[in-house]
Amino acid sequence: MKIAVIGAGAIGGLVGARLALAGEDVSFVVRGANLEAIRERGIRLIEHDGTERVAHPVGATDRYDKLGPQDVVILALKAHQVEAVAADVPRLFGPETVVVTMQNGIPYWYFHGHGGALAGTVVRSVDPQGVVSARIPAERVLGCVVYPASELVAPGVVRHIEGDRFPLGELDGSTTERVQRVADCFANAGFKSPVLADIRAEIWLKLWGNLSFNPISALSHATLVDICQYLPTRELAAAMMQEAQAVAHKLGIEFRVTLDKRIAGAEKVGKHKTSMLQDVEAGRAPEIDALVGAVIELARLTETPTPHIDSVYALVKLLARTIESAGSGVRLQSDPGIRPGHA
Repeated sequence: MKIAVIGAGAIGGLVGARLALAGEDVSFVVRGANLEAIRERGIRLIEHDGTERVAHPVGATDRYDKLGPQDVVILALKAHQVEAVAADVPRLFGPETVVVTMQNGIPYWYFHGHGGALAGTVVRSVDPQGVVSARIPAERVLGCVVYPASELVAPGVVRHIEGDRFPLGELDGSTTERVQRVADCFANAGFKSPVLADIRAEIWLKLWGNLSFNPISALSHATLVDICQYLPTRELAAAMMQEAQAVAHKLGIEFRVTLDKRIAGAEKVGKHKTSMLQDVEAGRAPEIDALVGAVIELARLTETPTPHIDSVYALVKLLARTIESAGSGVRLQSDPGIRPGHA
């Protein structure tokens, strides 16, 4: 299939490289040093066992109009980066093009085909002006949850750390020919991509930990195991997760693991810095609204109190504002050039 990967960072680079190595016709839409590196040398993938493979040549451009219609468009950007490219993405559309969204947190399309009183509601936390919804219609979307961790260690060079699951799902829960075709394509590239009947439940399961551990780590500069083994922060994370669970339940979501098991899973990861902490330490804008702000928005829509989430959100938003006011040229800590994955 003809596949355009928008973004060649930690996750986009991993997915695009694997698909290209499996024989798919892959093009990256990318800018800067990454663009030049991929054009000249292809994209190099360092697998978790240390083996290295190079996908070369692969397409690489910063011009959407150079690629023509694609079978699949993979949005491998962070949620707050999607609006900036939304106007250009339709240049890649043909009649049957599907879009695979790989953002963390509550997606812009969450209430499309949702049913009930909230059906069709735009999630303003991630799509403030409704631009993304208008330009990238939800009818084209396949939901996806990203579990692997990887990092961009140099322009055009991605290291796969662990994990290979990319569950997929139609927004209405149906099993269609197109979602099966994309799942088979991912499986052929070495990923595990089950087709789920409720992709929203899987989104909530990952978000359940991210909405608590990410901001707590960004504020405290602590790793997952440190947060889980220090009783006050463990209890804070649990309180945030209980509030989020109440929101999810009102939206018809059931969690397939217990809260204690979810926290234990985070603890087992060990001395891992969350993506939000890595962004803060590098002076980059952290991904806050898709992970935390959107949960608060859904809480207000469902009339659910979230005092712990509200407090942590206020603090981490102020932290982001402080970083921004320091100036784009200022870094809180030396930036090694690594772009975090989705852990």
